[in-house]
Amino acid sequence: MLNSYEILKLLLPEFLVEYFDITKTQEIDGVLHISFEEKSNPPVELSDRRLNSKGFLPEITVDDFPIRGKSVKLHIKRRRWLDVKTNETLQRNWELVAKGTRMTQDFAEFLKKISRY
Repeated sequence: MLNSYEILKLLLPEFLVEYFDITKTQEIDGVLHISFEEKSNPPVELSDRRLNSKGFLPEITVDDFPIRGKSVKLHIKRRRWLDVKTNETLQRNWELVAKGTRMTQDFAEFLKKISRY
């Protein structure tokens, strides 16, 4: 039997389930809005630096696969990190949005595939 975490990974992009917390969900006029904030775990690729979380970048909104006949909009807030030693502001390098679209990469690839048939 699948647990809640595994079910979420089937419905939402896996990286969101792993690296982000769901902070709010609501349905407005048949559209499901799901808000995410990046977890406060420092990026593994920057583990050699001393980092402090310094808030969030501006929120982005991405269209994703429909769920149960409802359009889905993902509202994503990514973290900023401050390197204590250099005062450099850093962030993870997320490829959240397919180039030239406002959709997740997976959803854009799905639409490309079905448009060929």
